Amino acid sequence: MTAVAARPAAVPTAPGTVPGGRARRDAAVRLGSLVVLWSGLLLVSYWWATGGGFQALGSWAGGLTSTGRLTGLLASDLLLVQLLLMARVPVLERAFGQDRLAALHRLVGFSSFTLMVAHIGLITWGYAAGELSAAPGELWDLTVTYPGMLLAAAGTLCLVMVVVTSVRAARRRLRYESWHLLHLYAYLGVGLALPHQLWTGQDFLASPARTVFWWTSWAAAAGAVLVWRVALPLVRSTRSALRVTSVVAEGDGVVSVTMAARRGRWVDAEAGQFFSFRFLAGAGWTRAHPYSLSAAPDGRGLRITVAEVGDGSSALRHLRPGTRVLVEGPYGRLSERARTRRRVALIGAGVGITPLRALAEGMAYAPGEVAVLHRYRDRPLFQREFEQLSRDRGLQLFWLPGHRRAQGSWLGHGVGDADDLTALTWWVPDIADRDVYVCGPRPWAEDVVRTATAAGVPADHIHVESFGW
Repeated sequence: MTAVAARPAAVPTAPGTVPGGRARRDAAVRLGSLVVLWSGLLLVSYWWATGGGFQALGSWAGGLTSTGRLTGLLASDLLLVQLLLMARVPVLERAFGQDRLAALHRLVGFSSFTLMVAHIGLITWGYAAGELSAAPGELWDLTVTYPGMLLAAAGTLCLVMVVVTSVRAARRRLRYESWHLLHLYAYLGVGLALPHQLWTGQDFLASPARTVFWWTSWAAAAGAVLVWRVALPLVRSTRSALRVTSVVAEGDGVVSVTMAARRGRWVDAEAGQFFSFRFLAGAGWTRAHPYSLSAAPDGRGLRITVAEVGDGSSALRHLRPGTRVLVEGPYGRLSERARTRRRVALIGAGVGITPLRALAEGMAYAPGEVAVLHRYRDRPLFQREFEQLSRDRGLQLFWLPGHRRAQGSWLGHGVGDADDLTALTWWVPDIADRDVYVCGPRPWAEDVVRTATAAGVPADHIHVESFGW
């Protein structure tokens, strides 16, 4: 294990300043979001109950139909939550962060899909008078004769395709570009289900309050997607007019791309965040790719550093200066926004050190308050830049070379035989009193989190952004 000694230097940190104000506001947003989620589910359940839901359970066929109504209501509510989670709503992005939002998106998605399938099966079985053998014929009759049901069937097929390709085993067999394109069919699936619900769903239109609730919810979800996934990115891209200024090979299949905004324009972002980029340089420009910033943004330009692992990332090496760039973002909470303590540990593996490199430059700290632990295979990324930050600002550096030494360990072979917990507390004895930022492949990041937790770091002081396919 190797440490680069830090030399004291002046830094832009006000004495006595304690970070955490934005983190507390974000915690309030997370709590409020949870309350809204459960309130919506409880409200539609209450309407089901007051609409004769429990009374219908007295007979077999009626019970099936009534339970099918309830699962349909819950599935519809969660589908709207899905749209909001996919809409990149800034207040949610800042409060939850990418990893937590992705986990919620996955949980809500599979839950809503399961409830939707249960709704279809139970309603069909109930309409077939409880006769299972008559259910297939009843399903066909419902599909071809009821208003909006053909559209609902098409929407269901779209959602089935999205869910099947989201299972981890299937995702590993798909390129990111293909999965991303297929995932967009979720919007189509949800949209095709709307006419069926409003034309034939008695629970949606049984009272003015219910009608207002569902129409308002649908309008809010659709509006969020149109504003934050379509309109705002177009406005920001047009206003900033980003263009590629340079492309630099960093070695080991890694390339850095620097972009600059039009003169007088401003690019709003924080160190540690990421954007989704579309480079207007031939085929494939329609697919957005998420890349973290590798340098603290100065408002006039951006730099990303990317490992060549797919079609989109491999094409970056061939970009020419002057290429136009469309952006969505900034996104992510792996920034100073999540910080609650003055002392910080930044732990990254391979190209996962990218956002941590930006944080090491952009954060406010005194000498010795920020430590970087970088695990790499052959040579550290941004070595000269990190060493310059060490000389200028007192950044502590720990190089962790070598291939990952064992399953369940996040360390490399070049750091000795000490176990993960012993090594971490040796390098950073006060780790339990720091915020810990982690970025790297998902299994590796999970091992780091496990070690940090064992070292006494509270869960709300560990901030993770992981990747993998």
